[in-house]
Amino acid sequence: MSTEVFRDAWGIPHLRASSAHELAFAQGRNAATDRAWQIEVERHRSQGTTAAFLGAEAVGWDRFARQSRLDDTARRCFRSLDAETAAWVERYVDGVNAGLAEGALRAPEFAGTGLAPGEWQSWTPLGIWLSTHILFAGFPTKLWREEVARRLGDDAITLFATDGPGTSGSNGWLVTGERTATGAPLIAGDPHRFIEDPGVYQQIRLACPEFDVVGLAVPGIPGIGHFGHTNSVAWAITNAMADYQDLYRERLRRRTDGAGAAAEVVEALGPDGWRPAGAHTETIEVAGGDPVEVEVIETERGPVIIGGPGDEMVVSLRCPTRVYEDLGFGALPALLRARTVDDVDRAVDQWVEPVNVVQAADTAGGLLHRVAGRVPLRHRDNGLRVVPAWEPGHAWRGVHEPMPRADVSGVAVMANQRGLAAPLGVEFAPPYRADRIKQLLDGSKSWSAPDMAAVHTDTHLASARPLLGLLSGLDGLSPQGERLRDQLLRWDRRMEADSTDATVYAAVRTEVVRRLAAHPDLAALTEPVADPSYPGVFLPWLALTPRVGFALATLLTTDLLPGIDRPAEVRAAVEAVAAASDAPPVPWGDVHRLTPWQAVESAPPGGWPGLPGDHDCVLSTSSVPGVTDRCARGPAARYVWDLARREDSLWVVPLGASGVPGSAHHHDQLPLWLRGELVPVTTDWNHLTKENHDPRDPRNR
Repeated sequence: MSTEVFRDAWGIPHLRASSAHELAFAQGRNAATDRAWQIEVERHRSQGTTAAFLGAEAVGWDRFARQSRLDDTARRCFRSLDAETAAWVERYVDGVNAGLAEGALRAPEFAGTGLAPGEWQSWTPLGIWLSTHILFAGFPTKLWREEVARRLGDDAITLFATDGPGTSGSNGWLVTGERTATGAPLIAGDPHRFIEDPGVYQQIRLACPEFDVVGLAVPGIPGIGHFGHTNSVAWAITNAMADYQDLYRERLRRRTDGAGAAAEVVEALGPDGWRPAGAHTETIEVAGGDPVEVEVIETERGPVIIGGPGDEMVVSLRCPTRVYEDLGFGALPALLRARTVDDVDRAVDQWVEPVNVVQAADTAGGLLHRVAGRVPLRHRDNGLRVVPAWEPGHAWRGVHEPMPRADVSGVAVMANQRGLAAPLGVEFAPPYRADRIKQLLDGSKSWSAPDMAAVHTDTHLASARPLLGLLSGLDGLSPQGERLRDQLLRWDRRMEADSTDATVYAAVRTEVVRRLAAHPDLAALTEPVADPSYPGVFLPWLALTPRVGFALATLLTTDLLPGIDRPAEVRAAVEAVAAASDAPPVPWGDVHRLTPWQAVESAPPGGWPGLPGDHDCVLSTSSVPGVTDRCARGPAARYVWDLARREDSLWVVPLGASGVPGSAHHHDQLPLWLRGELVPVTTDWNHLTKENHDPRDPRNR
């Protein structure tokens, strides 16, 4: 069996093999050589072993990974795979193990942390998928709603509803042939995730006699699950914002059967009384510190992720992947073999979680717009808050079937808004991005792939309207306040990197957010969680200021907080910003700088660049209003799939194709990403460079 590795001018790997299984091996080996440090960090995250080389700061995640049983769930889901998919995944793992030693030699982070590359198991890719997506449904928001209800009353439980911190969204749109220059559909968009270095998506091509697919792969995962183009059909996804994970308040006790401490068992109170719970202890090794023991407990609802016997606050997590022992991995090889939208439709029928909105189009005129995944049927309260495990009525009663779908006419837009997936969720993104994309797409009937860059990079901030509306009604301001007010009322509401008006708006917004967060009517939410057993990994979801920042448009217009004089708060904010404006304002890009997540922090010469955009812009480069103007989350890739000619498709990632510091392709796409430009998808093998596997060859670095 033969495999070949080619590269385009951007170092993007194009892999060709004589069979699908040999191609899986080649993809795994390529992930190991190009992204060794990244995928090994992800393997350790899925196992809860990152503190062993990253130190005490990583203990919080490791504790959660152990208690939520990510690795054990991955094992169970792997055992449930059909034989063909299991063998395909195993060949990918074989490829990773074959390339890790070479990849580690190229990645200085291994030597810097003292980490040696380890051995991947057959279920490791499933564990990485789980750890990457465990928080996608935002179940910690239920902890926040519980605190809001406890401190402000049940009527306020959804007061801060929005696409808030810790969630991940995306833009995506499908333009049918009647609106394009070629008469064939276009699919475009950008997944919004925490920007990571190396990037969370890898541009790749996978070709064998059975299929030839270009797309965005997740390093450490075989195939191309989220965004792909097989030449005859293309697909893309966004987060559906569905609610499919539940939190149960548990009552636990220890009981001894009379045979001494060795016979001590943990029991949990359920609707049918006290029942045994699984319990054992694991040890987290900590670089530079003492080991940490973690008790892992699982009730009939699910793993306990907060507290334990004797604690007041004990919460278990119930997820479809663990309940059904199915991760939907069978969809991945099926997508590679897809030829039509019907093939894509059947493939994503297998999807479990995260629940996604899927769009697809094929060269024969087929179109698809649907939700894919598994959402349990249960009591409405399960979706809102933490529910008592001992009360009847909170059990799962099957799954939602069939999943929602819609016909496509002209354009279809998906941007995490309340729409197609509305029956499946509680909180959705505000409609600003979706409405703006639809408005832009309605402006032409002859779209081409290059034209889509103008949609990707649109910086109009519609969510500024409520704050500016209050601002326009202010009178009696100081001369400085009047000048600032008039400046913002003339502003074009675009968060461009060179705009000083955008910086002034952000400063006023920050001041308003902080004042609202400090208001006595919300004071109860500033109190820290009293229970010491509460894991630190969930505390970002319970911070008031970010919640106010992301829900500002709602809080400025709601009737639920009559004690807050909003015009007065805006007036005070304007005067405070005006009084502090001794120096001329700086451009938005000077303060709105990229801050990617890195397991080991480093920065390019000159530091990370400034960015246009903002949270509710189509160009969703998110800061945390009221906390920081720096950007940690944004478009983790951009793509345009052209169904007229695949070679006219376009893509770009924030940094580059290589995960190796110092490589020519480590950050070479960053300037294009900043400007909104895209890289051509090369499909002609004659325009690619074949590489050998000698790590000493500079072309392979």
